[in-house]
Amino acid sequence: MKNAPYIFQLLRRYFGRLLVVFFFSFLSVILSVTVFMMIEPFCSLLFRGSLDGLSPISSFFVSHIGHVVNLDLLGQSMLALIVAAILLYLFKNLFGYAAQWVMASVRSDFLYSIRNALYDKILHLPLSFFSRQRSGDVVSRAVNDTHEIEFTILTALKTFLVEPITAIIYIVALFCIHAKLTLYALLLLPITFVIIGYLARSLRRDAKTSKQRLGSLLAHVEESLGGLRIIKGFNAQDNANRVFGQLNRQFSDKQRKVYRKIDIASPLSEFLGVSVVMVVLVIGGMMVLSPSATLTAELFITYIALFTQVINPVKNISNAQAQYKRGLSALDRLNEILSVDDEVSHNSPSLPLPPFSKGIVFEHLTFAYSDRPVLEDVSFELRKGETVALVGQSGAGKSTLADLLERFYDPSAGAVLMDGVDIRQYDLHQYRARFSLVSQDVVLFHDTIYNNIVMGMSGVTEADVVEATKTANIYDFIMSLPDGFAHDLSDRGLNLSGGQRQRISIARAVLRNTPLLILDEATSAMDTESERAVQAALDNIMQNRTVLVIAHRLSTVRNANRIIVLDQGRVVEQGSHDELLAQGGVYGRMVKGER
Repeated sequence: MKNAPYIFQLLRRYFGRLLVVFFFSFLSVILSVTVFMMIEPFCSLLFRGSLDGLSPISSFFVSHIGHVVNLDLLGQSMLALIVAAILLYLFKNLFGYAAQWVMASVRSDFLYSIRNALYDKILHLPLSFFSRQRSGDVVSRAVNDTHEIEFTILTALKTFLVEPITAIIYIVALFCIHAKLTLYALLLLPITFVIIGYLARSLRRDAKTSKQRLGSLLAHVEESLGGLRIIKGFNAQDNANRVFGQLNRQFSDKQRKVYRKIDIASPLSEFLGVSVVMVVLVIGGMMVLSPSATLTAELFITYIALFTQVINPVKNISNAQAQYKRGLSALDRLNEILSVDDEVSHNSPSLPLPPFSKGIVFEHLTFAYSDRPVLEDVSFELRKGETVALVGQSGAGKSTLADLLERFYDPSAGAVLMDGVDIRQYDLHQYRARFSLVSQDVVLFHDTIYNNIVMGMSGVTEADVVEATKTANIYDFIMSLPDGFAHDLSDRGLNLSGGQRQRISIARAVLRNTPLLILDEATSAMDTESERAVQAALDNIMQNRTVLVIAHRLSTVRNANRIIVLDQGRVVEQGSHDELLAQGGVYGRMVKGER
C-alpha cells in the first residue's frame, strides 16, 4: 500500500469538512488580495492627489467604493480607502479563523480515529508478531509516531490545502498587473522547490531511522523496569546504564541530524525567496524607469507588496514538503502494524456454534514458528468432562497445543475438531467464549480488584463476583483489605503475592463460567503454602468442566483422566498415571527424576 493513497484513504471521511476549510481559505485570500490592491489608489492619492490612471483591477475596486463614499475630496477618499482596507482585513481574518476552527476538528477526530484503529489492531495482531517485534517499539509507534503525524502530516495537509490556492490567486493578480514581469519571477521560483525537495528526501530517511532507534530505547527501558529485581540482584546497574547510554546516544545523534535539516528548510527557502524578490525589484525598477514605461511607480509598489505575499506560501509549501516527508516515516511505521493480517483467518459466513457436547480431537497437528518446527503429527482426544494433562520437557510443544486450541494460531497442517467440526469453521469470538484460561503468567491491570475480575464481562452482578472469589479461595483476603473489592492494584498487581494474584485470575475464570478450562502451569514457581491454596481453588473450578492441564510439576497431574507425554513436538506416550508408570517409559523416567 503506497503512503499517499493510504493517507488520503484515512482522510476520505473528512472530505466535506476539508472542502469547507478550502472554501473559507479561498474567501480569506480573495479579501487579502483586495486589501493589497488598495495600495495603488492610496499611493496615487498620496503622490499625485488623484485617482486617475489606475490599473483596471484597482479601478474596479475603487468604483465600488465610489458607490458608497464621495471620492472627489482627497481627505475623504484616503479615509474611505483606509476604512475599506480595515473592514476587508477584518473579514479576511474571520474567514481564516473559521478555516482553522473546522481544521481543528479534522485534526482531533483523525488522531482519535487512528489511535482507536491502532489499538484495536494491536489487540488483534497475531502473537507471532510480538515474537518478532519488541513491545517497546510497538508502544513507540502507538504513541510517538501518532503524535508525529499530528505535527507533520496533518500540519502539512493544511498547508497543501490552503497555501497553493493562496499562491495561485496572488500569481493571477500579479499576471493581471504585469504578465511579463510575473513570467520572469516564475522562472526563478522552481529553484526553491528543487533544493527543498532534495532536502526533504534525505530528511525522510533520517527520520525513519530516528524512530527505529527511539523504539529500541523505549524497549530497553521497558525491559529494565520489568527486570529491575534481576538488575539489582546481579549488581548490573552499570551495564544497564551503559546499554541505555549507547542507545540514547545513537538516537540523539540521528535526531540531531533531523532537527538540523528541519531547521535549515525555513531559512533556506526564505533566502531563496528574498533573492527572487531582489531580482524582481531590479527588473521591475528598470521597467518603471524605462522611457517606454509599461509600469507606473504606484502599480509597481502594489506589485512588490503582492509578490512578497507569494513568498510565504511558497516557503510554507517547501517547509510542508519537508514535514510531510518526515511524517511519512511515522506513517510507514504505523502502516506496518495496520497492514499486518489478523491473528487467524475469519471464515465468513461462519457456522453457528452449538452447545459443547462430545469433545475435542487434535488430528495430525503440525505447526512451526517461521522455519522452526514445534509440533509434528500430534493426535489425541479431549472428551467432554475429562481432565487431560500435557507433560514434557521445556520446548516440547505443550503451550503451543493450548494456543492452537484457543486459535491464537492456526496449524500448518492437520486440524482441531470440536464435536467433529473444524474449529476454523466457527466464529472466532463465539468459539473463544467457550474457554477460560489460568496461566502461570498472571495478567492483572492497574485497576480495582473488582474490575480485574470482571474484565468487562456483561450481565455480571456483585453477588456473582463474591461467589467467584469464594470459589477461588480469595474472598477472605479481599475483604481484609481497607477498600475490599475497590482496592487498587499496582501495575501487573505487584502489590500482591504470587498466590494472591493467581487466585484473582482463578476468580476471573470462575466468573467466566465456561465449559472448557485451560490450566497452563498455574502453580509453577510458587512456594508450598501458596501452591496448596491455589491448587484448592483449582480443584473447585475444575469440577464439571473439560480441562486441559499443562504441567511442569508431575505431582499436580496424578489425578488426570489421561496424561499426554510430548517429546520434541511428538506424542510419545499417553494413558493414566498408573498406566504410564507401569510402562516404565519417558513418563516413568520423568517421575523418578522429579523425586
